[in-house]
Amino acid sequence: MTELFSWDFALEVMPPLLRGAVVTFLATVGGFAASLIVGGVLLGFCRSSAAPIALFGRSLVELLRSTPLLIQIYFLFFVLPETGIVLDPVVTGIVALGLYHGAYVAEAYRAGFDSIPRGQWDAVESLRFSRYAALRHLILPQAIIPLIPALGNTFITMLKDTPILAAITVPEMMFEANDVGSQSFRYIEPITLAAIGYLIMSCIAASFIHLLQNNLGRYK
Repeated sequence: MTELFSWDFALEVMPPLLRGAVVTFLATVGGFAASLIVGGVLLGFCRSSAAPIALFGRSLVELLRSTPLLIQIYFLFFVLPETGIVLDPVVTGIVALGLYHGAYVAEAYRAGFDSIPRGQWDAVESLRFSRYAALRHLILPQAIIPLIPALGNTFITMLKDTPILAAITVPEMMFEANDVGSQSFRYIEPITLAAIGYLIMSCIAASFIHLLQNNLGRYK
């Protein structure tokens, strides 16, 4: 009788899963960095005093938020090459994660800036601070701390979204688990180990976010 879970087989499939974990981590970090930039750009569009640009920004946010991540990945990977732009699968995955989650980050930025009392914006204008000086010394220090939980949730959600990248052959952890399963016809060990891997990475990220929030909270 075949044992349900083989520790020997689990140890045997660890190397490819660890390689997949590295790709998962890199894709998440790259996608998160991209989403911070995309979110800032989108917020800039949405807050523009020019109505057409603001409308374009709002439309783009809604488009990115309202279409499934998988469709956006397929569009970048299968449709974009028709225009002559061909991206590596990993780069495609990072760009897709950055765009999709960037729309949510833009909303987080908006909520963070809106949490600043209106009186402080008026004070900045009356004191004739430059926009850069006001953001650097007054607005951003107050807006960053409330943003940390939202951005932390985005990072963890993005980490759990990386298995979708297997659809375009990005060799992340779930892709490697499926590959091992299809070759050995044993799925319980690789899938279980992949689940544990995502759990461990999520817990580490959550702990780091909690620590960062506590440390920065001292400077409020």
